[in-house]
Amino acid sequence: MTKQFLISNDVPIGGKFPPVLFAGPCVIEGEEMAISHAKQIFTIAKILDMPFVFKASYDKANRTSLDSYRGPGLRKGLEILSRVQSEIGVPVITDAHSVAEIEAVGKVVDVIQIPAFLCRQTDLLVAAAQTGKTVNVKKGQFLAPQDMSNVIGKLTESGCERILLTERGTSFGYNRLTVDFAGVVKMRQLGMPVVFDATHSIQLPGGAGKVSSGEGQYAKYLAWAAAAVGIDGLFVEVHEDPNIAKSDGPNMIKLSELEAILSKFKAYAAIGH
Repeated sequence: MTKQFLISNDVPIGGKFPPVLFAGPCVIEGEEMAISHAKQIFTIAKILDMPFVFKASYDKANRTSLDSYRGPGLRKGLEILSRVQSEIGVPVITDAHSVAEIEAVGKVVDVIQIPAFLCRQTDLLVAAAQTGKTVNVKKGQFLAPQDMSNVIGKLTESGCERILLTERGTSFGYNRLTVDFAGVVKMRQLGMPVVFDATHSIQLPGGAGKVSSGEGQYAKYLAWAAAAVGIDGLFVEVHEDPNIAKSDGPNMIKLSELEAILSKFKAYAAIGH
């Protein structure tokens, strides 16, 4: 059984608690867009009685091309996430890419996310741990599941007591990712709650030349499979119209399809738990 703790005052995760939904657009495309998406996802989560944490990035620092949209930036992005917290009444999660950002991020968000490419960056992990916030670390596409024990060690030795690990696929090159569901089980055996990132797991990194592509139509199947295996949280990026999304559109789930997908996810999760 994985460790149990509170992400915020009313969102427990781990152990026998039901999976938490981490959802939102890949990147903040504007203030009203973020608020609108948060409201709609919150309504769906409430209907399905799913704990919900809103996700959106203020900066996508690892875009394939210099020409790609990155987001509103640290200051404006955190202002928008703070508004989501106050107006919608939900916790928020966002990714930080450098030690210089951590202090500001830690003052606003409920969960600090460490991107997969940066999961071994010791200084970044230590700084995140020292904020006292929940830290979610995405497993690098280049790591074996058991290697995440070293990440846990860095965080716990730096004072972090609330740690999430996220599976988002493994890369063998050639613009593809593969999910090993046995690896999900192995990561949960490390003792920390494990989140499954369904929409990045079907990403095709750099698959469209200067931008990444993806096979968003398969995200729901991986989400359902992960639920049956047993996970503590589901991470999905959603958008009202993925065709016009400014980042990772081909990976994302269409907002209008989310309720049906999550309804089936809950049925499989009852088996996995």
